Amino acid sequence: MATAIYLEHYLDSIENLPCELQRNFTLMRDLDNRTEEKKVEIDKLAEEYIATVKNLASEQRVEHLQKIQNAYSKCKEFSDDKVQLAMQTYEMVDKHIRRLDADLARFENELKEKLELSGYESAEARGVKKGETRGLREKRGSRGRGRKGSDEESPKKKKMKNSPDLSDALLPMQPSDVLDMPVDPNEPTYCLCHQVSYGEMIGCDNPDCPIEWFHFACVDLATKPKGKWFCPRCTQDKKKK
Repeated sequence: MATAIYLEHYLDSIENLPCELQRNFTLMRDLDNRTEEKKVEIDKLAEEYIATVKNLASEQRVEHLQKIQNAYSKCKEFSDDKVQLAMQTYEMVDKHIRRLDADLARFENELKEKLELSGYESAEARGVKKGETRGLREKRGSRGRGRKGSDEESPKKKKMKNSPDLSDALLPMQPSDVLDMPVDPNEPTYCLCHQVSYGEMIGCDNPDCPIEWFHFACVDLATKPKGKWFCPRCTQDKKKK
């Protein structure tokens, strides 16, 4: 019964997961297409600039280069959005995996408690039954001590009495503490907190940044800022220079 309840609740929780995954994958594919279109546009602008650079005035050159720079910035924005979607998708699936592990741990604990309780009740019932049998034998012995056979237990009853209880025969279950499982040592860490990637993250625009990626909460961000963003460490190093 408990198994059915856990399974039903878990299936309800992942009912919308396929649709959400499909939506994220569709968005990532759309970002890929838009990035490819921008790359083609950049190639055309570069070829046009190279072919006409000698005949262009300085202001026109600057304007043309600015168009190429804007196209590159747009490509980077699309790529950042795709990375954010990929991390969101990973976190979405990982959340359901963690919930499944937690449900399994709770279910195993409940089974162990029921098994221990069943063993205690069986031992208590055997003690009560043994006392009643002894009292009945004494009562029968006072009425007629010549009926020896009625006082002795049959071999079948002896066998049942000496047989181990079902709860004693079963090995106790040891629930795996899945909630305290260590993080994969091979998984890279990021951010100022030196933790693995989770939730929304932002990349530092300094190409020499030693950390590169940061959690929104660790750098006091609620939404992705417009334009370039530099982490606190790179900003501090820049001020020192």
